[in-house]
Amino acid sequence: MTTIRFQPIFVLITICFSLLFFGVPSSAKAPEFLIQEDDVVRGDPKAPITLVEYSDFTCHFCKKFFHETFPKLLSEYIETKKVRFVYRDFPRGFGSPLRAAGATRCAGEQDAFWPMHDRLFNSNGQFSPENLKQYATELQLNPGEFSKCLDSHKYFPDIEKDLTDAGSLGIRGTPAFVLFPTQVPDDPNLIVIPGAFPYETFKEEIDKLLKLQSLSHSQPSASSLARK
Repeated sequence: MTTIRFQPIFVLITICFSLLFFGVPSSAKAPEFLIQEDDVVRGDPKAPITLVEYSDFTCHFCKKFFHETFPKLLSEYIETKKVRFVYRDFPRGFGSPLRAAGATRCAGEQDAFWPMHDRLFNSNGQFSPENLKQYATELQLNPGEFSKCLDSHKYFPDIEKDLTDAGSLGIRGTPAFVLFPTQVPDDPNLIVIPGAFPYETFKEEIDKLLKLQSLSHSQPSASSLARK
């Protein structure tokens, strides 16, 4: 059964709210959308722990997380192959939020998803079509291909799917994070962190999962015990 554990601040309110409107489904394994073949992963794709962020480039607290917490997670866990980081879109409205979300995906067509992601969080909230196309030029992308992609709104259905997936987990605001063992079908325990918590919160939860992973790998399997 899928277990979803929320961080303790405003936990009861968050859980009650999510259960009242959406509920958290119980199943034999975690939702399949947590691991997707087309995920653009930061870090080692085979890292034992996955951290998914649902975010909005126009969100103040998302920007706060990017500048204050993410650099520490990057150096301590992502670049050391302990955690794989995945970004998902949760735009809080039309216009700039939706347009910025589309820009990263269009940049991704030219293998520049993460450079555009980082550029948008350093843009001082400037997300007009002209601004986004200027950022693409700064990143040395093909301007014609990027502009055609951005103007077509081709990724809006995929962005909408991210919103729907997040809602099924009880997520209502940004940023929100889902932390879980990468081998989801084998260990479907989810930790939802609903907000821009300090680095220490992420460290505590990641270290717990890493310890559990280490213990599970050190224990003999049932088949090996049977052979004895």
